[in-house]
Amino acid sequence: MYKYILKRLLMLIPVILGVTFIVFTLSYITPGDPADFILGDSAPHEAKEELRERLGLNDPFLVRYGNFILSAVQGDLGNSYRGRSVTDEIFTRFPNTLQLAVMGLLIAVLMGVLLGVISATKQYSIFDNIATTLGIVGVSLPNFWLGMMLVILFAVNLGWLPPSGFDHPSQWVLPALTLGTNQMAMVMRMSRSSMLEVIRQDYIRTARAKGQKESVVIWKHALRNALIPVTTYVGLTFGFLLGGAILTETIFSINGLGRFMVDSIRTRDLPVILSGVMILSITFSIVNLAVDILYAYLDPRIKSQYK
Repeated sequence: MYKYILKRLLMLIPVILGVTFIVFTLSYITPGDPADFILGDSAPHEAKEELRERLGLNDPFLVRYGNFILSAVQGDLGNSYRGRSVTDEIFTRFPNTLQLAVMGLLIAVLMGVLLGVISATKQYSIFDNIATTLGIVGVSLPNFWLGMMLVILFAVNLGWLPPSGFDHPSQWVLPALTLGTNQMAMVMRMSRSSMLEVIRQDYIRTARAKGQKESVVIWKHALRNALIPVTTYVGLTFGFLLGGAILTETIFSINGLGRFMVDSIRTRDLPVILSGVMILSITFSIVNLAVDILYAYLDPRIKSQYK
């Protein structure tokens, strides 16, 4: 198991290099000059040339990319084109984005698995019809529309929750619901189909024949095996939630990494873009590693393969 974890951690290196190289290349070939965004179009040509030289914008492509990678390896993400420390700017905002993604994931997993199990064990009943309908509606709702509707209903009309911010627990509810609802519907549908397949297996009939309580059969024997494909999807979902947090942060005025990166893309602030993508890539890769390790505890057969 330890060798497998070490191997996966070493695999992070080419992944991060590949992702940052692609982003750097796309930013490099995109039309536009960062000096124009910083100084304005009406600034003198000499001032722009001086700024490009000071920021290293006149260096060759590979030199600029290599300097960024060498600095990142040493723990220094450099300065943005506006003179601010990229490390301070990113790690001031990243906890908000990570917290929002985790809360959205918890809502998606807890509610999605619960509705999926109820829907599968009571197939074709009124509960199944309601859960299936909620799943279809949840998948169909765009995040930006749902977020605005939640603000209008719970913040403007009812006044129960604040419409923006992310400093108080009451400000977490609407963004987390907005981000997690769509993925909750997907987890519910996947949990339902997986449970329907598992509860028809022979070992489930054997457990019932031995006199096990139905709750034990469903929640201990069936659910544990049904969670394996769901766990795979949850690992991928976390990446979608990190990316989807951009719209949610914009709607609720959250000082997060996604919103900061969008503003940096507009000004072509390449150090911020590269550093943000690298941090998100590392986070997503670590989450997927945790999902792979979780497989071993859900299915003993997978754990034996690691040995």
